[in-house]
Amino acid sequence: MSLGSFFGSGSRNGSLQVGDSAPAVVAVDDSGATVDLAEAFGRQEWTLVYFYPKADTPGCTKQGCSLRDGYAELTKRGVAVFGVSKDNVAAQRAFRAKFKLPFPLLADTEGKVVEAFGVPTYPVVGMPHRQAYLIRGRKIVYTDHKGTTEEQAAVILRFIDEAGG
Repeated sequence: MSLGSFFGSGSRNGSLQVGDSAPAVVAVDDSGATVDLAEAFGRQEWTLVYFYPKADTPGCTKQGCSLRDGYAELTKRGVAVFGVSKDNVAAQRAFRAKFKLPFPLLADTEGKVVEAFGVPTYPVVGMPHRQAYLIRGRKIVYTDHKGTTEEQAAVILRFIDEAGG
């Protein structure tokens, strides 16, 4: 599989693309702690920021559990993971606990992270589309605007292998 096959096909409603700088944005995680993503991007080689519409729904659960199941290998390769939805802290905390997700979930109730990444939202309800961004050296190196669910971890690991990481 070539690196080019991971890059998708162009912009979707202003979403960040490969080569763009990762945005400096601050959010609250499922424990109520403040997370400065710009700072987080510099702590390890890779950072995966993935967006999902709503905690504890079928597709969102499959995506989170894929990353949970692949978490040991992801962290072995130097990947930090952050999940993002517009759910509140309590909903994110319950979702993380219920499915034993080993990574923080950001409660982006005001949509600042969604907006910073340019993630489109569903009309009326305002929930973000399912998207993922892999960051290396504070640059976007991979985007998934198609909404990978149960294969999210495998796709990221394949990309890292292809990138020589």
